[in-house]
Amino acid sequence: MPLITLRQALDAAADGAYGVGAFNVTDLVQAEAVLDAARATDSPVIVQTIAGASAHGSDEAFWEALINLARRYEDIPVVVHLDHGPTFDDCVRAITAGFTSVMIDGSLLEDRVTHASFDENVEITKRVVEYAHAHGVSVEGELGTIGGSEDGGATVKEIVLAEPDDAERFVDATGVDALAVAIGTSHGAYKFSSPPDGSVLRMDLIAEIAARVPRTHLVMHGSSSLPAGLRAQINTHGGALPESWGVPEDEKARSTKLGIRKLNQGMDSHMAYMAAARTFLATDVLTVDPAPFERAARQAMEQMVAERMHVFGQAGQAYRHRGVRDAVAASA
Repeated sequence: MPLITLRQALDAAADGAYGVGAFNVTDLVQAEAVLDAARATDSPVIVQTIAGASAHGSDEAFWEALINLARRYEDIPVVVHLDHGPTFDDCVRAITAGFTSVMIDGSLLEDRVTHASFDENVEITKRVVEYAHAHGVSVEGELGTIGGSEDGGATVKEIVLAEPDDAERFVDATGVDALAVAIGTSHGAYKFSSPPDGSVLRMDLIAEIAARVPRTHLVMHGSSSLPAGLRAQINTHGGALPESWGVPEDEKARSTKLGIRKLNQGMDSHMAYMAAARTFLATDVLTVDPAPFERAARQAMEQMVAERMHVFGQAGQAYRHRGVRDAVAASA
């Protein structure tokens, strides 16, 4: 059964006025947790990963297995997406592997530190769009710079907010299917030192940009909530996460009514996974087989992802995609 593209998933979400969670995974255990949550809630889902983010020896080995796993879930609509592709070649590798969507993050140059100019961002994004669309694959671009760390702490980026005028020019010049807009959110396990308010999370930008680019779907990166209970559980069992606040659940739900269609989630589900893993390992000090603690972690992550699917409004919406999926299958 073929996977669906990001454009197909988000077009249906726009029709239904809900958001679709895009959940970062670094191995097949986590991918199964996300897919099982989608099945349990009858949700469309975006499973995404970052190049070089897994513990596997090569992206290609992991990506092949990820694609094969996603195809086993014939009853739910699944997008497999490359998150924060840093280069044209990385996007091509993902498309070759069978991904149905890629993100080219042209907001930074290839050193991942230097901010790209608007024209440099347009140039690389347009090149990826032309290649991807020729292969039936959707493309997400980024405007402004989402803050924080995408890779667990190795690289930390400052926030540069998106501008509505630039968003319209960028979409016209590149033809992206989706656009990640910097509205003050931040990647990583440490986002805000106090609860964010309207001066930090610029929700007003979402509605303004959405009105300027009505045919392009908006994406919120760095949308994890960083639950205090999970942070405490992790720290009780050997962790040292600092106190931090993420994006409130009600703000995420409100964003889907303002124009956000894809919501990237990484830290909340990883925190749920790690809290369960640390707790299991602290209480079972004799088992050396990793499967029992991974099973407990997978179940905790599945529960977290299912909860977020209800918040985003995608739960129960799989039926909207089945006609698209069946049409794709019939033409294959």
